[in-house]
Amino acid sequence: MRFVDTHTHLYDEAFDGDRSRVMERVLASGVDRWIFPGIDSTSFKAQMAVYEEYREHTFMGMGLHPTSVGENWKEELEFALNELKEHKDRYIAVGEIGLDAYWSRDFFSQQKEVLATQLEYAAKENLPVIIHERSATEDMLEIVSAFKGRIRGVFHAFTGSIETYRRIEALGGFKVGIGGVVTFKNAGIAKVVADIPLENILLETDSPYLTPAPHRGQRNESSYIPLIAAKIAEVKGIGIEEVAEQTTKNAEELFSLPEKTY
Repeated sequence: MRFVDTHTHLYDEAFDGDRSRVMERVLASGVDRWIFPGIDSTSFKAQMAVYEEYREHTFMGMGLHPTSVGENWKEELEFALNELKEHKDRYIAVGEIGLDAYWSRDFFSQQKEVLATQLEYAAKENLPVIIHERSATEDMLEIVSAFKGRIRGVFHAFTGSIETYRRIEALGGFKVGIGGVVTFKNAGIAKVVADIPLENILLETDSPYLTPAPHRGQRNESSYIPLIAAKIAEVKGIGIEEVAEQTTKNAEELFSLPEKTY
């Protein structure tokens, strides 16, 4: 079985001490491609370094993350957009972009402006978007709805209700990223996933965060993707092979991943 981790931060400093061993485990698990979302200028150097080292398997997005929208948001937005414009061959998506009112609402109006600007760029360049949303569902859906029919992408780390999923589905062109939370005991998203068509699901870890059971509390890594796939297979009553095949196809189609033979 082959898998794609559509959202991982394997370039994070959490992996600096043993990244080569982690990568060996990732490839051995069947995860042979992964997508690095961009965050801001401060993490860019590390992102590029790991991309260059594992270029055969790595694909990238670039964008300004909502929690990185602060006093210097204009400079950070300019950095992200310039990188997208000047190095189009590097990037398969605009992201990670979105809204986050969980940690702070101090720059929430600026988050909205930054999001809309990046969505406009994605629409113009026909690039998919990787969307982060936390504690801002209504604002997010309002902004994205204005681009209906012009953009496509993924709502990453989706843990919402089936009603929220239906609203995302109605936007057209969007899939949802399902990660480690689906394996948590009594996780509501597991029941929701049962009703989401497999054709609209992408697998992701968001490593080093959101570690699936039975490793919860430890550092997450992309080699845990099969655990997430197994849980999805369980709640849907299908084989893990079907989950692997369809979610890989979903990732290839959404992000226009090139055909590769390993």
